Amino acid sequence: MKKIILGLSVALVALTSCEDAINLNPQDRVTESDYFKTAGDLEMFSNPFYNNLLNKEPEREKSDFYLTQTLSDVMLGGTKRVTPTKAGTGGWSWAQLRRINSLLDRVDRCPDKEAVAKYSGVTRFFRALFYFEKVMRFGDVPWYEHEIGSADADLYKPRDSRELVMANVVADLDFAIENCPAKSAEPNNPFRVTRGAALALKARICLFEGTFRKYHNINLEGHDYNWYLSQAADAAEKLMSLNEYKLYSTGKPAEDYLNLFTFEDANPDEYILAIRFTGATGAYHEAASSTLQPTGGQPGFPRKLVYQYLMKDGSRYTDQAGYATKSFVDMVKDRDPRLAQSIRTTGYHRIGKTDILAPDFTATTTGFQPIKFVQSPLLESGQLDNKRSTCDMPVLRYGEVLLNYAEAKAEAGTLTQADLDKSINLLRNRAGMPHLSLASANSNPDPFLEDPNFGYTNVTGSNKGVILEIRRERAVEFVMEGSRMMDLLRWRAGYCLDQDIYGMYFPGPGEYDLTGDGKPDLYLYTASQAKPNVKDAQVYRIGSEILLSEGESGYTNYHKSQPRNGWNNNRDYYYGLPIDDLSLNKNLTQNPGWEDIDRK
Repeated sequence: MKKIILGLSVALVALTSCEDAINLNPQDRVTESDYFKTAGDLEMFSNPFYNNLLNKEPEREKSDFYLTQTLSDVMLGGTKRVTPTKAGTGGWSWAQLRRINSLLDRVDRCPDKEAVAKYSGVTRFFRALFYFEKVMRFGDVPWYEHEIGSADADLYKPRDSRELVMANVVADLDFAIENCPAKSAEPNNPFRVTRGAALALKARICLFEGTFRKYHNINLEGHDYNWYLSQAADAAEKLMSLNEYKLYSTGKPAEDYLNLFTFEDANPDEYILAIRFTGATGAYHEAASSTLQPTGGQPGFPRKLVYQYLMKDGSRYTDQAGYATKSFVDMVKDRDPRLAQSIRTTGYHRIGKTDILAPDFTATTTGFQPIKFVQSPLLESGQLDNKRSTCDMPVLRYGEVLLNYAEAKAEAGTLTQADLDKSINLLRNRAGMPHLSLASANSNPDPFLEDPNFGYTNVTGSNKGVILEIRRERAVEFVMEGSRMMDLLRWRAGYCLDQDIYGMYFPGPGEYDLTGDGKPDLYLYTASQAKPNVKDAQVYRIGSEILLSEGESGYTNYHKSQPRNGWNNNRDYYYGLPIDDLSLNKNLTQNPGWEDIDRK
């Protein structure tokens, strides 16, 4: 029998006989036949899934809601998006699936049946996640549920249908829901896959698939889009009924949302699955430095996102006369409290500090400077530090489950006011915002949210108004959590990437108060003017140090010289398969619009 050597070091076994001395199996390694026999073996083999398959930098996702100095190729569009050439690149990598299936093929060797069930469930959770991300990126992909060797004919099989793959993904998730441990097994450890994580992932995946099929008008033999929407709503509702999770809230709507994302330890009530960061082991991330340091990419929100935040009384900011040219101080006044907990607004200060800070134009492209995930400058070490962050990163949180439930029901046409009250309106309670009314939303859809310059043009039907409001809530609640591009794909809304990406408005050169204290924080001047000699304020020359949309006035337009070639509706909802992989496996077909091999 062929021996498979696993890269797991163990203590060297002493040689006790001549027969042992000539044993050809390496004695300092665990062989395949010796492994998968204890719960510890299964845990150790599955541990890398967390590091290799979970997104550790959700806040870095570039999109039309999160702009940095350099736009992504997806944002630039056109010829900036190229077909990958090298095998296994561009997302067409299968190494993690092999590890997943290796465990599933051997897990029954362990006599501990409880451990077998648990780690089979955990592993099938990750297989579902792996395949979901493949389908989201490529559409049809080959389905493999067993380990494939280099001599196996199935290695060169064609792509399986989307329906076959997604039906198997749902089956994997259902298995994980039945076999992963309940939260009560580790109530304060949101860093391991549980039944709740499996339910939350099922709600996310089925909502994606249901809305993708609905808006892309995909009809396949098997399950229709309504079936997936029903599965999403049912999974979310089951998780909600377990009463294992709840929204973090201390009754302080001006602080709770911001604090949730800055704690050293993930809140186990709302974070269903998280990635652990801690200074104790040197596990840091750069969420804070990316928004505070001039070398961090200078991220910023565009005006169209800031416009979406409601007024504090629940009215629409964009219903006001002159909303687009208000001063920054007037623009951010009396808004949804989550705005002041997502970007620097008037009165902003770092957690644990009192110094009022204006938006820093050396660290943001738009003036709308993010503060989500920006912790107190006093880290675990007790030293001031803007470069290293230790707040745990969310993978799945309860707030998303509530939103997914409401959206699935709205898209299926079954949403009620009671559904809103036990989902989105709980999020609004935490923020101190008025409740969303189903009747009011549908009787008066927001013109801004369906404006082709700012919103979504393909939402129709009797639930149009509430669907738009749910999308607003998603934008406000989940900005910088790595879901915007996924949403645009499933809503067939890639056109949003072509909308303007302007920032803060300035009517011309002069001085500007950005903190609300009546003192100037920013001076703008033109080439024909002398540079102002001022202290304690930012000074920029229009046209070189700061670019405005109308020359010497208008909205900040950092990317003015970066032409965007546009979203290709016939190509860009999928990625291209690598040329080398198409050459190696002629049974694979290329996605429409991408470079292909000569198939003559």
